[in-house]
Amino acid sequence: MPTMSESETPKFRYTAALANEIEPRWQAYWAENGTFHAPNPAGELADPGHPRAGAPKLHVQDMFPYPSGAGLHVGHPLGYIGTDSYTRYKRMAGFNVLHPMGFDAFGLPAEQYAVQTGTHPAVTTAANVERYKNQLRRLGLAYDDRRSFSTTDPDYYRWTQWIFLQVFNSWYDPQVRKARPISALISEFEAGTRPAPGKSWAELSPVERRRLIDDHRLAYVSEAPVNWCPGLGTVLANEEVTPDGRSERGNFPVFQRSLKQWMMRITAFGDRLVEDLDTLDWPEPVKMMQRNWIGRSRGAHVDFPVGDDKITVFTTRPDTLFGATYMVLAPEHELVDRITPAAWPSSTNGKWTGGHGSPAEAIAAYRAEAAAKTDEQRTEGKEKTGVFTGAYATNPVNGASIPVFIADYVLAGYGTGAIMAVPGQDERDWAFAEVFELPIIRTVQAPEDFEGAYTGDGVAINSDWLDGKGVVEAKADMITWLEQHGHGRGATTFRLRDWLFSRQRYWGEPFPIVYDETGLPVALPDSMLPVVLPDVDDFSPRTFDPDDANSEPETPLSRKKDWVNVELDLGDGLKSYTRETNTMPQWAGSCWYELRYLDPNNEKALVDPDNEAYWMGPQRDGDCGGVDLYVGGVEHAVLHLLYARFWHKVLYDLGHVSSFEPFRKLFNQGYIQAYAYRDARGVIVPAEEVTERDGKYLFNGVEVIREYGKMGKSLKNVVTPDEMCEQYGADTFRVYEMAMGPLDVSRPWETRAVVGSQRFLQRVWRLVVDEESGAPRVSDEPLEPAVRKHLHRTIAGVSEDLDELRFNTAIAKLIELTNTLTPLPTVSREAVEPLVLMLSPFAPHLAEELWAKLGHAGTLAYAPFPVADPEQLKAESITYPVQVNGKVKARVEVSPTAAEAEVREAALASVVEALAGRPPKKVIVVSGRLVSVVV
Repeated sequence: MPTMSESETPKFRYTAALANEIEPRWQAYWAENGTFHAPNPAGELADPGHPRAGAPKLHVQDMFPYPSGAGLHVGHPLGYIGTDSYTRYKRMAGFNVLHPMGFDAFGLPAEQYAVQTGTHPAVTTAANVERYKNQLRRLGLAYDDRRSFSTTDPDYYRWTQWIFLQVFNSWYDPQVRKARPISALISEFEAGTRPAPGKSWAELSPVERRRLIDDHRLAYVSEAPVNWCPGLGTVLANEEVTPDGRSERGNFPVFQRSLKQWMMRITAFGDRLVEDLDTLDWPEPVKMMQRNWIGRSRGAHVDFPVGDDKITVFTTRPDTLFGATYMVLAPEHELVDRITPAAWPSSTNGKWTGGHGSPAEAIAAYRAEAAAKTDEQRTEGKEKTGVFTGAYATNPVNGASIPVFIADYVLAGYGTGAIMAVPGQDERDWAFAEVFELPIIRTVQAPEDFEGAYTGDGVAINSDWLDGKGVVEAKADMITWLEQHGHGRGATTFRLRDWLFSRQRYWGEPFPIVYDETGLPVALPDSMLPVVLPDVDDFSPRTFDPDDANSEPETPLSRKKDWVNVELDLGDGLKSYTRETNTMPQWAGSCWYELRYLDPNNEKALVDPDNEAYWMGPQRDGDCGGVDLYVGGVEHAVLHLLYARFWHKVLYDLGHVSSFEPFRKLFNQGYIQAYAYRDARGVIVPAEEVTERDGKYLFNGVEVIREYGKMGKSLKNVVTPDEMCEQYGADTFRVYEMAMGPLDVSRPWETRAVVGSQRFLQRVWRLVVDEESGAPRVSDEPLEPAVRKHLHRTIAGVSEDLDELRFNTAIAKLIELTNTLTPLPTVSREAVEPLVLMLSPFAPHLAEELWAKLGHAGTLAYAPFPVADPEQLKAESITYPVQVNGKVKARVEVSPTAAEAEVREAALASVVEALAGRPPKKVIVVSGRLVSVVV
């Protein structure tokens, strides 16, 4: 069929050109009229005259983006378009919908760019945010723009700093299992209801009292083993380090070393973080990832004497203590230097020394090796390495003297940084014992002829008074014995480590902390917030060796001497202080943004209590509260969500919020995948420059290999929404992304397939608009009964699909309805208006334009969503399969209101031939499902 030339194209055909005229016009209308502004119950954003004031609320959020310089590609808006479609539908269905969008704008990329170019990260970030806003606006996303902010706005991070102070000025009371103000702890010490360790409170000096209190705070300073990256001049979280021990950004080497850092005591909330997962409507795999990350274990702490010291270990299997034949400390463990003798004991095995003349030399050399490995490399290393410390510990259950090693498969940050090694019941301990020729004693009966470490169930053996007992009984009895004899106590521990909360970089929130002459931290009062990030000329770390683990960090802020050294009156006169020169990690601003959306202009409080209770409060007894629907990628399943839950629980305990979880329901959208191409060297080449010829893919005339991958800059296969809007219009792009497949499943991008969505919208347009004149072509004639039934089945199906986020099947139903209406001689308003309203969540600009052409004034954003007529959903007949002795022999159609006797009669008549004159013994009618005849 020949292609219609441009001159022959009908004047009012729905084309990309017409879409690009319609869409900006409606976007301007929505912005000028505040169409998507959601009214608050209190404060500046309250609006009693709003069409949804007092309506049931719905709070929907996307995980907000980091505004990179590359802008959005077509994979980024997948979740945004999904939530936009859902909230547009819910707004029409009568809900007061809050759907905001902000920007997670602090972080390393902008700062690295600043280091390379000298451009201030604030300038780069502002430009990137503006580009993102324009791209999101071009897609017609219905955000309440009054509530938008960036985490870099001082008015926003003032409250990030305020939350930090709430954490700093709190402690976790295990008796009530909640955070309490630090002032309550001080009162207990002063009153003597909580004894101070060592001395009475009255005997402690002011500095000793401060140190005691600081040891209880939820935010505290600690000398902690960290991933130190000299090349980036900062410490990195585990997820920022590649498996081969290099930084994800820049590919610099990463070292393990101890640095003074701010930490957050998230481990105190370990039990609640696990238990409260049961209150959340989250995907089960995400819950499992959090449970595994937290890693709650029940067992015992056991003390092993070493001279005048003792090594405390945590074990989940105290029943195996009789099989502990050696101990292992992390190389960084604080006891290593104290227990190490000057010379090797005379009986030392030559394999234990690492070829060094003294324990100190062996330990120093081994520590250097361990520092060059990441935690992952250390724990997953197949080759077991270590050195003897020269010290022996005493096994408390049998008095045996056992050697103490250091080995890199034990980490200082996990548990106590020490283990009792029971090689008979642990594969890693077995491997280590074989390498270093250490005794192996089984303490659980293994199956006959079993070889290697046995980790299964069984009765205790070689365990004195535990022999013959099962694991559960033996564990309980051993814990009782340890507690009675003062050698240990039952305990719960977590794999989760306290949250490392410092970054040695510039582009982050300053801490609201100063240090006095004692070197101890002092919180600034609320009246001094925000502590504004000062301008600096040099954003990079000082000269350093990127390959030297011992290079010292020097933060850019530490060089701003007039900012660091200040004189302040903090209530006891003007004194000299120094500011904290680390900054908060990027996670800080994203830990609580869901709350600021509720009340973004409030200068007196984080959020007005009435607004928080309305948008996020519990809806019934036992409800955790929080955002009604939170949509984002599964890559944030652990850290962002875990950190946000922790901060929210602290705010809940202190009475600042009414919900004890931030996100009631979580939905993980899939990814957009796209073809990528590699040449013979394995190098990625630009996808847009590859051509296809005779089933082969060519780049500059040379054949390349095609593969699928997640769309992104690294695979050079980016397609931008700007391109799609230009070529097809935003509505076509939106419909295509929602129709590609289920929202939670990754799907392949195929630009050529977008035209199918465009043709669907063109058919809808033609139902309403005469392409030659531009006039409406609908009639007021009633629909044929069969078409009316199809319409109402579509309304019911689309509503159900939208409620369940099944956008692809909703669009399929709309396409089917459109195909039914297209060949009709006249197009009835009775069908077209519901079709336009149902289409509007997916193609809002087109729907608005058609709604206007149908004679309606203003926007359809608050028009009632169509409701199916129950009478039209009733089936005209029911089909019953008829079984004879369990095999289907016939099917009969009867009225839905047919009595059982009528169904029985019709069924028997349909199987006369199968019965062959035999009288039925039994006829069973299962209403609405089947008839079973037994002969």
